[in-house]
Amino acid sequence: MRFSLLLAILGVLVAGLFALSLLIGPAGLTPARALAALIRGEGLAETLVMREIRLPRALLAVMVGASLGLAGAAMQGYLRNPLAEPGLIGVSGSAALGAVIALHTGLAAGFLLGLPLAALTGAGVAVGLILLLAGSGGGSITLILAGIAVSAMAGALTSLVLNLSPNPFAASEIMFWMMGSLADRSMLHVWTALPLMAVGWALLAALGRGLDALTLGEDAAATMGFSLVRMRLLLVGGTACVVGAGTAVAGAIGFVGLVVPHILRPLVGAQPSRLLAASALGGAAMVLCADIAVRLVLPERDLKLGVLTALVGAPLFLHLIYRTRKEGL
Repeated sequence: MRFSLLLAILGVLVAGLFALSLLIGPAGLTPARALAALIRGEGLAETLVMREIRLPRALLAVMVGASLGLAGAAMQGYLRNPLAEPGLIGVSGSAALGAVIALHTGLAAGFLLGLPLAALTGAGVAVGLILLLAGSGGGSITLILAGIAVSAMAGALTSLVLNLSPNPFAASEIMFWMMGSLADRSMLHVWTALPLMAVGWALLAALGRGLDALTLGEDAAATMGFSLVRMRLLLVGGTACVVGAGTAVAGAIGFVGLVVPHILRPLVGAQPSRLLAASALGGAAMVLCADIAVRLVLPERDLKLGVLTALVGAPLFLHLIYRTRKEGL
């Protein structure tokens, strides 16, 4: 399939799902009333529902999905491993730890931006630790090991915070947040995450040509003038920005960065640079679709977005492991 055609199809899919996300909800608005309230501000209650509830939710679905898809494609291209995903380097786990600490200490309740800022701080600390552990001359394996170590530490500390929660209500709130959701988000969350995500998108997009060169091997890429140290800094920094910001506003949403590049890779050939743009659109489409599904499937039970993406992604992850093992035999 031609790359431009693929991008056009994905773009139309994202636009259609975005419009559908705006029209679905418990308020029972007709499409005409919903669009009139969104565009012209007709009806106080309807305008509030569209501009302060549905629009931020749809925008965040696009932003978070594009971020996870782009980060997953970049990580798989750099590590040359189809099983790699953004959570592998521990940024998402550390961002979740920061948010859990904010919930545990009451910072999230006492300060409007307490939770997202704490999550971003956790992501920043993770990046510092990973770069410190990996060193300036370490390769991709060293980066993976450093990420696993940071992720394990973040997971252990998160469990400790849960264990020390002063009451079951605090623990319940933490668990619900860690499941991932876009419900009850506002434009404040959009504006909080957007600047950092935009920086991350730019850093990861700059990896395109270098990832293409890496398909020939690290020595060949270095001979062609691409610095592996610079590429690693772009990868870790960009992933920290997009995943940290996404976790800060939506909680832990997994498997998008694993599933989307795997599905789209056969359609873009052997060019990781093309997979970056395709995975960004594909990730946005997947999260939009999943967020629509959680509103239609068991709406009275408040099914969490992260739970649904895990239910879809985990079987595919097992399939990838099985196929990789067979190819290695």
